[in-house]
Amino acid sequence: MAEVPVIAIDGPSGAGKGTIAQKLAARLGFHYLDSGALYRVLALAARHHRVDWDNVEDLAVLAEHMDVAFRPKGAGEPPDVVLEGEVVTEPIRSEEIGHGASRVAAYPEVRRALLARQRAFARPPGLVADGRDMGTVVFPDAPVKIYLTASPEERARRRHKQLMEKGESVSLADLAERVRERDARDATRAVAPLVPAPDAVVIDSTGKAIDAVLKEVEEVVAARLGGRAARR
Repeated sequence: MAEVPVIAIDGPSGAGKGTIAQKLAARLGFHYLDSGALYRVLALAARHHRVDWDNVEDLAVLAEHMDVAFRPKGAGEPPDVVLEGEVVTEPIRSEEIGHGASRVAAYPEVRRALLARQRAFARPPGLVADGRDMGTVVFPDAPVKIYLTASPEERARRRHKQLMEKGESVSLADLAERVRERDARDATRAVAPLVPAPDAVVIDSTGKAIDAVLKEVEEVVAARLGGRAARR
C-alpha cells in the first residue's frame, strides 16, 4: 500500500464525501473507490438471494463471492455499479438499501470479507477512497487522511433535496431521525466505528459550497503529497 499514494476520505453519510472524492480523483487522474457502494451492493444482493440482513454467516459468504463490478463511464463521471450483470447504480441509492448497508456493515465477518476487495483498488498512479474506515482500517498507512463531516440537520436537508429531485416523497423530520440513528449506530459499533483517524484532518462542510470544500481538501493533499499529487 505504501508504494501507491492513497487519499482516504472518511465521514458520515451526507457529508459530501462521494462528490469531493470523485472530483478530486478526476483532477489527479487517480482511481476512485466508493467503499460504501460495496456495502449497499451487498445489502441489495442479500435481498435478491433472500438472505436476511441479520444472517451474518450467509452475508459473509455472499460478500466474499458476490459478482460485482464497477464499469467506467465518461471522464469525470462515477462508474456504473454492476451486480450479477445488472446495472444497480440507482437501486443501491434507495433509503431502504442505505439502511440495510449500515446494518450489514456492522458485522466484523462482513467487513473482513470485503477488506481485500477494497485494498485491491490501490493501483498506480494513486487512489482516492471514500468511506467510513478508509483511514482507520482499510488504508491505515495512507499519507493523506481527511474526515469530512457536516451537521445532522445539513445532511438530512441534502438527502431530502436529492430524494425530492428523484420524485420520492419523504419527510425531512424522518430523514433527520434516520441520520441521527445511523450516526449513533456507525459510531458505536464494535468493529471499525466511524471516528476520525488520529492523523486525519477534519473538515466541516456545513454551509459551504462544494468548490470551497474541494479547495480545502486539495490544500491538505498538496501539503501531504507534494509532487505526487500533481494534476493530470
